[in-house]
Amino acid sequence: MEHDLSPASLSELRRPRPYPAVSVLTPTHRRRGPVDAQDRVRLRNAVAEARRQLESDPAVTRERRTDVTHQLDLALSEVDLSRAEDGLAIFAAPGEHQVWALARSVPERVVLSDTFLTRNLVSAHAAARPFWVLAVSADRVTLWSGGANRVVEHRDDGFPLTRRPVNFDAERQERIGDMPSTYRDEDTRHFLREADAAMGRLLREQPRPLYVTGEPAALAVLDEAGGVAKEAVHAPHGGLAHGSPDAVWQAVQPIVADNEARSTDALARELVTAKGRKTFAAGVDEVWQNAREGRVRLLVVEEDYRVTVRDTDGDHLVPAASGDLDAREDIVDEIVEQCLETGAEVHFVPDGTLGDAAGIAGVLRY
Repeated sequence: MEHDLSPASLSELRRPRPYPAVSVLTPTHRRRGPVDAQDRVRLRNAVAEARRQLESDPAVTRERRTDVTHQLDLALSEVDLSRAEDGLAIFAAPGEHQVWALARSVPERVVLSDTFLTRNLVSAHAAARPFWVLAVSADRVTLWSGGANRVVEHRDDGFPLTRRPVNFDAERQERIGDMPSTYRDEDTRHFLREADAAMGRLLREQPRPLYVTGEPAALAVLDEAGGVAKEAVHAPHGGLAHGSPDAVWQAVQPIVADNEARSTDALARELVTAKGRKTFAAGVDEVWQNAREGRVRLLVVEEDYRVTVRDTDGDHLVPAASGDLDAREDIVDEIVEQCLETGAEVHFVPDGTLGDAAGIAGVLRY
């Protein structure tokens, strides 16, 4: 199952497919113990509904139906509910399938179209508040993709970087001030500068907050290099370039939490400023209208905010009951994707942060 959405993978998911491109979405439960039987039943029922729609759709040829049904079966066999998060998305089209675990709940849904339904995937990715952790040492640099209470090693884009260990003699290991001679060695310094440059290339493609961890001496070398690591948040901690995911997470989690708390405070101040400048929007209807017009510069959403609505002739959103024929159960995810499409910043904040703004607010461009 896939967990980490990148711009390249999103672009690939969004390209048009031969009809039918099937999207199956279902909520799941995070578990460390036995898998909930409810999740198994819900997943089987959702895939069965996809098969039913394929059978009843006159636009689907027998050959295509057989192909896509086979892809759904393959996808179902790859689902590992013991690694489930809060939602699951299965995408199947002629000759291909993908399975995504989402760190955000999704409404149960089956859609046949010529593209996959990606808005829930995009919203879940934004809600996870992804970040990078660069763990450095003299002989190894690893990169970790973080978010949703975990980190996983990123084994692409040149990472991990390794070099043959150098057997420094006693004289070379002698400490000069606070800096071990290891990090005064020009080969080591060149190695770390290469890691910084590789990180810079990746950040241009996938910008995220960056945390750098390593011995203080290694971090000092990166500071001197003047690259992207100099502007990152430092987490002085040796040994993590050879560490486990749990060790990396435990080392950076307090720093990440503190940084996110400061970011939430800054967002709250920006929303107050926007109110004074009359560039503030609040509530799902007002934000939705401005998002459709591309006017939202900054969108702030509370983590667990959900609302089911229907629209009145495309003018306004009004509350609706889940399951209503014209209900839009993932309108928040629609708004998030629309804002990202128009270049807005999107931030998720703890529940209760927005007060009277009713779960969602935006700062407008004009």
